[in-house]
Amino acid sequence: MAFFVILCFRYANNKRRNRMSFVLRHEQDGICTLTLNRPQQFNALSCEVLTELQTQLTEIQNNKNIKVIVLTAEGKAFCAGHDLKEMCAFPDQNTCLDLFQQCSAVMLQLTQLPQPVIAKVQGLATAAGCQLIAACDLAVAAEHTRFAVSGITLDLFCSTPAVALSRNIGRKRALEMLFTGEFIDAETALAWGLLNRVVPADQLDQTTLTLAQNIAAKSAAAIAIGKRGFYQQIEQDLATAYQTAAAIMAENFFYPDTKEGITAFVEKRPKRS
Repeated sequence: MAFFVILCFRYANNKRRNRMSFVLRHEQDGICTLTLNRPQQFNALSCEVLTELQTQLTEIQNNKNIKVIVLTAEGKAFCAGHDLKEMCAFPDQNTCLDLFQQCSAVMLQLTQLPQPVIAKVQGLATAAGCQLIAACDLAVAAEHTRFAVSGITLDLFCSTPAVALSRNIGRKRALEMLFTGEFIDAETALAWGLLNRVVPADQLDQTTLTLAQNIAAKSAAAIAIGKRGFYQQIEQDLATAYQTAAAIMAENFFYPDTKEGITAFVEKRPKRS
């Protein structure tokens, strides 16, 4: 792992001169937009991109002013997966393992953040790029976007993308994508459960913003405990899941915002801020 960190620093030092960040950040009205910014490389997830994304998510995690995160990208592609040119320069299997573990850590971060994460997707998303969308809580895509876990076409099975993909869509559909590497269109991705909405390209920004604003208007504390509980119970057996959910709802019920919201509803009056 130490060698991998040194390798990432070397890449960073070589590339950092005279360039913008590979992950841009913009905040407004409680919504933080993170934009992948390697359009010439189709926003491939190099070790430096993953490190920057990891840093941004860590900083956002404890920022109470941020209610929702929107993850998007510059250029014609959302994300083409891992940077294969970079990987071909890796000296050994352990270095490659470190990269996949770092990528997995980023995907876990997206799930473990207290804030909901919305993927705003344009262009294509392949392999780890498709995984990135599946790891987000919600996803909105423009028409004519396409999705694939295409590693198998290079004789490399997309095992890590399969983790997130198989938790979004059914097994047989996930395996069809993984076995064939073929693309699916946005409407198919919507029908299979990878996306929440598909809209014309000129409506992508506004549709995503409206969804983010809707969530940002809700109690951040309730959203955070609800998101944590959702991902906790979804991996449990039915009886344990109900126990988990009951404990979370009981805790949530006694939040000050919750008590005020329920009291206002019972008394038929507006909530006091």
